[in-house]
Amino acid sequence: MAMLHIVNKSPFEKTSFGSCLNHAKAGDSILMIEDASVGAIKNSSFSNQLTSALTDKKVYVLGGDLAARGIDKSRMIDGIEVVDYAGFVDLTVNNETTQSWL
Repeated sequence: MAMLHIVNKSPFEKTSFGSCLNHAKAGDSILMIEDASVGAIKNSSFSNQLTSALTDKKVYVLGGDLAARGIDKSRMIDGIEVVDYAGFVDLTVNNETTQSWL
């Protein structure tokens, strides 16, 4: 049963993103929105954890939230897919359950 994990807090300010990664199972999807989008930046103190998650999970980031924070796609960790709001809706529909990490 695939689950969509939605994270909205920066991994540099809160522990919820790390908790999400510890609980997410193989085949799950993780969507970074709002301040969590900064977690997509490569070569950060958090990037190794997220890169490890990419081995068996799908990781997405909301493009509008990247743009709002001035993060260019070239600065992102390879393997993270950028989605728009329609993609966000598709992810919620295509996963059996959703867990928000606050």
